[in-house]
Amino acid sequence: MRTLVLNAGYEPLAVVSFKRALVLVLEGKASLLASDEGNPVVSASGEWERPSVILLRRYVRIPSGRNVPVSRRGVLRRDSQRCAYCAGAASTIDHVIPRSRGGADSWENLVACCLRCNNVKGDRTPHEMGWTMHVTPRAPHGTAWLVRGVERPQPQWDEFLVTAA
Repeated sequence: MRTLVLNAGYEPLAVVSFKRALVLVLEGKASLLASDEGNPVVSASGEWERPSVILLRRYVRIPSGRNVPVSRRGVLRRDSQRCAYCAGAASTIDHVIPRSRGGADSWENLVACCLRCNNVKGDRTPHEMGWTMHVTPRAPHGTAWLVRGVERPQPQWDEFLVTAA
């Protein structure tokens, strides 16, 4: 079980184990905002709610100028696992402007793509193929993109995560 950690401004900071989260709550360093109702933590000395979301008592500022690093997983997540060309299920990524023509590994040049479209497109641009793209590739923003582990959110986190594409 993973626990979402928020700063005093309710921005996601990290995803930690429930054990680490429980220690922070018991030490008075964090408050419990949401818990896993059906699965309490039981020990010989007591029983506690299993933390799902905690709020740190001290404010921890997130630097606003941080860029989200480009990754295959990130591109697929940004595009909701949908192919930019046919809107089918995507399993790979594609360079809009091929690398052989100077295309960069950047958020603005990478899109999620199905294997079929990727093979058909080859070393050409979508314009040369006469294709239109279903998405406009751009860098994601928001604190949820900077926190590892948030790409697989739990239902209890929904009200605390604001996703921005």
